[in-house]
Amino acid sequence: MKRSILLLVSAAVMIGFSAVTWAQSDAPYTEGPVWTVTMVKTKFGMTDDYLKGLAKTFKGTLEEAKKQNLVMDYKILIGDSSTAQDWDILLMVEQPNMAALDNAREKFDPIARKIEGSAEQQRNTATQRLQIREILGVKLMREITLK
Repeated sequence: MKRSILLLVSAAVMIGFSAVTWAQSDAPYTEGPVWTVTMVKTKFGMTDDYLKGLAKTFKGTLEEAKKQNLVMDYKILIGDSSTAQDWDILLMVEQPNMAALDNAREKFDPIARKIEGSAEQQRNTATQRLQIREILGVKLMREITLK
């Protein structure tokens, strides 16, 4: 009986010790916030029109989300395309961690209704945007700090 208890205690100590060593990382960086990055290609001559729309919807939505502590920050980068298939606008939204993305619709749908209007109005805006831009891709990326 004493031997089985000793084995159980030893096993528990070893499991606890191994969990501690697994938790330590030898990665050359520390993890930071999470960024959703959207690559946009505007159609010829339509960049300003697209940006005017973003000033209302993208900026309005994310300013409200910042007030509600749903996002940390956002950025828009603009530049020339490298090729005919390349993006010229980069939309970036910063969140503190992956967990902040949980239940995103529940958090952001009320903001979208407030800023953009009903679901039908939101669809109309999205449909109109198809005429002036193309989304080339969306990536979820983690910011890191090198050690």
